[in-house]
Amino acid sequence: MAAFLRSLGRVTPIALSNSFLSQSKSSPKYAFTLSAIAAISGGASFFYYFSSPNLVHLEQVKGEESRDIALVPDKWIEFKLQDTARVSHNTQLFRFSFDPTKKLGLDVASCIVTRAPLGQDAAGKPKYVIRPYTPISDPESKGYFDLLIKVYPEGKMSQHFASLKPGDVVEVKGPIEKLRYTPNMKKHIGMIAGGSGITPMLQVIEAILKNPDDKTQISLLYANVSPDDILLKQKLDILAASHPNLKIFYTVDNPTKNWRGGVGYITKNTVEKGLPSPSDDTLVLVCGPPGMMKHISGDKAKDRSQGELTGLLKEVGYTEQMVYKF
Repeated sequence: MAAFLRSLGRVTPIALSNSFLSQSKSSPKYAFTLSAIAAISGGASFFYYFSSPNLVHLEQVKGEESRDIALVPDKWIEFKLQDTARVSHNTQLFRFSFDPTKKLGLDVASCIVTRAPLGQDAAGKPKYVIRPYTPISDPESKGYFDLLIKVYPEGKMSQHFASLKPGDVVEVKGPIEKLRYTPNMKKHIGMIAGGSGITPMLQVIEAILKNPDDKTQISLLYANVSPDDILLKQKLDILAASHPNLKIFYTVDNPTKNWRGGVGYITKNTVEKGLPSPSDDTLVLVCGPPGMMKHISGDKAKDRSQGELTGLLKEVGYTEQMVYKF
């Protein structure tokens, strides 16, 4: 456990200097510093479809390098839970281990897909619940990966994760590439995230900020139910304070007395003031629950392709080429 907690400081190249404490599920006597959490697991409430035309398996590395990657794109691999810890009222951290000579094998922006047994069908064959998650650990880390998962009362997969004990295994497949990010691909990237939809945004943010040659400007609008639901706010605030090319605006539905951010849904005015103007040098990334997606950009199509652009972003003047829906 102690090694697990110490190694959190190596999760990302950008660490938090101030932290909060939480108790470990497996070892209650320990408290630890979440000093380097870079992202949270995403998509906890959404099914993943392998037939999705807009999600492409990353090409498996050939030759010598293929032996350095733990993931296999077309095969479910078991990863053992090393430890777990509670980090908030409904969020837990999970560390999974594998061969210490290998990397997990992720690029930006990509995720993994997990599955868990969910009884049997009428023919007696196993049924599974399947969900995508984004590891929070540095892609260069060897021998482990970390997931930060929001546990929902009715969430079949998140409840399964919450029931795991050290030594239990989870089946994983991937990586799955969503948006292939390259440095300076756009002058200005706007982001709209809701709840756990912050995951892919943080993956892109970290990739930009840790590269001194990447001059991309980033504007993030982050919406949540309450201030307590803002995931990794301390991390985000420190990143924004230390990187002038990152601007963040928070808004919540249920503010507290001391809340100083926005209140209510993201509006057309919020988008116009907080995001870059539509242009060929602009890209807006969107990720959040279905209701928010419908309001902001329209959801993806039934086949999980990008679908038609609607909502506030279309009203403001963005085109489908300027928007990517995670």
